[in-house]
Amino acid sequence: MSRPLNIVFAGTPVFAAKHLEMLHQGPHSVVAVLTQPDRPAGRGKRLQPSAVKTLALEAGLTVLQPETLKHPDAARSLSALGADLIVVVAYGLILPGEILAIPRLGCINVHASLLPRWRGAAPIQRAIEAGDAETGVSVMTMEAGLDTGPVLMTRRLPITPAHTAGSLQSALAELGAAALLETLEDVDRFLGSATSQDHTQASYANKIEKKEALIDWADSAQNIARRIRAFYPAPCCFTFLGSDRMKIANASPSEAPHQSAAGAIVATGNDGIRVACGEGMLVITEAQMPGAKPQSAATLLNGYRTRLMPGCLFSSVIEG
Repeated sequence: MSRPLNIVFAGTPVFAAKHLEMLHQGPHSVVAVLTQPDRPAGRGKRLQPSAVKTLALEAGLTVLQPETLKHPDAARSLSALGADLIVVVAYGLILPGEILAIPRLGCINVHASLLPRWRGAAPIQRAIEAGDAETGVSVMTMEAGLDTGPVLMTRRLPITPAHTAGSLQSALAELGAAALLETLEDVDRFLGSATSQDHTQASYANKIEKKEALIDWADSAQNIARRIRAFYPAPCCFTFLGSDRMKIANASPSEAPHQSAAGAIVATGNDGIRVACGEGMLVITEAQMPGAKPQSAATLLNGYRTRLMPGCLFSSVIEG
């Protein structure tokens, strides 16, 4: 095993916090934590600390929240820490070259995909949306390009039909944290045997835009169902029932044929609300009306039966 290392950890969301938690419990010393500045959130738009900051403060770790790492002060502050390594997990800010060059062992990143598949901001969501059979985590060395560095280790995980972005993120956080600790146990060996990526096979996981969550009923039921899973719990796919925006939390595709217009309710029952798509039908099993919590199809039908009858139409635009 390598000797204990002095590490600067850089991360922001819940996914990153799991890595920091396991790193802090291990033999290495976390000399400082970099995380993004507090951001406004919730209905009141009050400043909220990141999940990583919350955990770091509870653990008594030093927290740094620069708006950018491009200012010379950032490099000076990090140089003074004497870190052997910077570990980056979903930090959200670019590390410029002068920062990458500071630690003795450089910088490594834990990325939630099997690189070079799904470089970029939303690898978990895009893997589900694309119908990938598996995903995983990659531990890589960092360089100037976006997720382009040589890979030290990968760990694979099948994507099941039950996985949402939320549940898959939780599973990958556990997998990634374990892979990180294994890498650090013999970091010199892993750094010496890093494998360059095949850049011709790269794909990019663009940031999720809220407008992507609006369901296009002319699409196939398979594609719509995957997107619902990929965008749950956020931003959550939605459609319009008249002027009401209905979020769909859970649904499955059916290949059963139909003769209805895309978006029309074909049949209803306690097992779900069957909606015609461009190809096949979507069986909605859980959805959320404005001002309410997510409810099962059976509960929704009890409360909105006249609006959810066969022949009623979901739309991609507000009606009325």
